[in-house]
Amino acid sequence: MGPGFAAHVDPRGEVRGEAYAEVHGAARVEGSGMAAGGPLLRALARNWLLVLLRGACAIGFGIYCFLEPRATLRMLVMLYGAYAIFDGMFALAAAVMGGQVMARWWLAAAGVIGITAGIMVMIVPLVTMMMLVIFIACWAIAVGVMQVIGAVKLRREIHDEWALGAAGAASIVFGLIPMVEPAVGALGLSLVIGVYAAVHGVILVALALRLSGHGPNHSRGEP
Repeated sequence: MGPGFAAHVDPRGEVRGEAYAEVHGAARVEGSGMAAGGPLLRALARNWLLVLLRGACAIGFGIYCFLEPRATLRMLVMLYGAYAIFDGMFALAAAVMGGQVMARWWLAAAGVIGITAGIMVMIVPLVTMMMLVIFIACWAIAVGVMQVIGAVKLRREIHDEWALGAAGAASIVFGLIPMVEPAVGALGLSLVIGVYAAVHGVILVALALRLSGHGPNHSRGEP
């Protein structure tokens, strides 16, 4: 075949190749449960290790509450304060690192709430268990609302995303329980906090592992 035939076939081959790559690349992205990859998804995927650290911190705190259930009020205050500060620091770092901060304002807000709550609970004297219960409940509800807002935004970029919404729902439910049953002692509060922290941590770890599959290499459809 002559050069004229090659010149006629090659452009069509390129077009067909591009169309094939487009269709099959889109199918691969859709099959992975990922949308085109908006700013929120890209930013969270770059910082998935920080989300993993939040989950690990929560699980560790929950395990400690189970191992030491008969904690005094002062010990519970210190434990909760430390956990809230570390959780807030990891959330704030995940919000501000890697650019696109405005896309993650809800995560930054959750981080600031956690750090503020942790510092306040250590500075302000909580003389009764009731005060500690109410304080922790308000913190959990506020953080949960921020996470639900983030989940709504993230679902626009990851199909069938559930982990962040589940984490927010768990926080809200945990915050509402003490409001309904505030008469709880140190033992009961320690166990309730332990259950919440462990469940919340497992969900965050699941979210981090899901985000790790949507990093820069994966978003380009690379194997």
